[in-house]
Amino acid sequence: MSRIIHIDLDDRNLPPPTPEIDQERKVAMFDLLEDNSFSIPDRDDREVPPGPYKLALSIKERRLVFDLTQENDEPAGAFLLSLGPFRQVVKDYFQICESYFDAVKTLPPSQIETIDMARRGIHNEGARVLQERLEGKAVVDNDTARRLFTLICVLHFGG
Repeated sequence: MSRIIHIDLDDRNLPPPTPEIDQERKVAMFDLLEDNSFSIPDRDDREVPPGPYKLALSIKERRLVFDLTQENDEPAGAFLLSLGPFRQVVKDYFQICESYFDAVKTLPPSQIETIDMARRGIHNEGARVLQERLEGKAVVDNDTARRLFTLICVLHFGG
């Protein structure tokens, strides 16, 4: 399986992220580049350029844009995903993250752990939705989907 070796997150038109969201983004990007699996399946007798890939992730006209190039910057493909299927899970994820960030400041570890388990559950749901939406366009493992979902959240709400 191939992989992503560089990621460019186009957040130019977004408000500055909160420190917590900025940290989530940095961790997701670091983890994604350290360990991921990302491949493009063959379609309609079209040969797919081999990876590794550089990914430019952005939102344009209310669509999530995956723009891929090869290591030598030759185009490898691009595809768009509707943001509609992500809206509720992204909203839920941000609400639980806000609760988690607040809890870390004031609550005992047992309550923080409960909120964190709920946060991970919603994060897993977002990764599942992403894997479904990518079907036929790209193949990613669960950890890669989770990290990409975090970046989608950053782009979706900006901060």
